[in-house]
Amino acid sequence: MARLKSSGVALFGERRFMMEELSNYTAAICIVNRLGNFGMKTVYSGFSSYNESQIGLAYGRKLDEKLDIGVQFNYNGIRAAGYGAVAALSFEFGCIAHLTEKIHTGFHVNNPVGGRFGHDKNEKIASVYTLGLGYDVSEIFFAGTEIVKEEKQPVQIILGVKYLFAERLHARAGISTSESEYWMGIGFKWQRLQIDITTSVHQQLGLTPSLQLVYHFKSGEE
Repeated sequence: MARLKSSGVALFGERRFMMEELSNYTAAICIVNRLGNFGMKTVYSGFSSYNESQIGLAYGRKLDEKLDIGVQFNYNGIRAAGYGAVAALSFEFGCIAHLTEKIHTGFHVNNPVGGRFGHDKNEKIASVYTLGLGYDVSEIFFAGTEIVKEEKQPVQIILGVKYLFAERLHARAGISTSESEYWMGIGFKWQRLQIDITTSVHQQLGLTPSLQLVYHFKSGEE
C-alpha cells in the first residue's frame, strides 16, 4: 500500500473447498495522500449460524527509496447463533526493505499482544509472524517465499512465482508446504481495472476458487 500512486478499491471473494459455510469476502479502499496512504478494510467469513468479521484502518508510507512501513488497527467480531457475539481489538504492522533493485525482504507481525475475546478474555486471537523474500529475476519474472509462524501451529513455508506474458496479462503459481496446498491463477488488466482469478487445490479437501477485482481511480498524472 505504501507505494501506490493512485487511490483505488478492491473486492475479494473465495469459497474454501467449495463450501458455502467457509466463504470469505473482503472489501478495501486506499486513499493516496502526500502524508502517506490511508486504507480501510472489511472482512466477513462464515455463514448465518457462525461468522467472523473484521474492520481495519491502515496507514502505509514510503520512508525513502529503500524502506516502506505500514500499520493497521482492527476491530474483530465473532457471532454464533444461540451464543451471541463477542469482539476484540488487535493491531498489525510490517515493513519492506528494498535491498537492491531486484531483491526485497520484509516482515509482518499480526496481534503480537492482546486481542482477547469474551468477558473473561480467555479466547485470544492467534499471533502470526511472517518473514518474506522476493527476487525480480527479470522484468517479466518474479519469485518469492514466505516463512509463516502462527501461534501454536507448525512453521509454514510458501513459495510463489509470477510471470508477465504481456503488459496486461500475467500468471501466478505457488505451493504451501504445511497444508499440502498449491494454487495457480491468471490476471489481466483492462484500463484501470485489474481482475485476478485463482484456484487452489488441497490434496484431501479439494478446490478453492477465488476472484479479486481492483479498480484504480484516475491519478493526477493521467
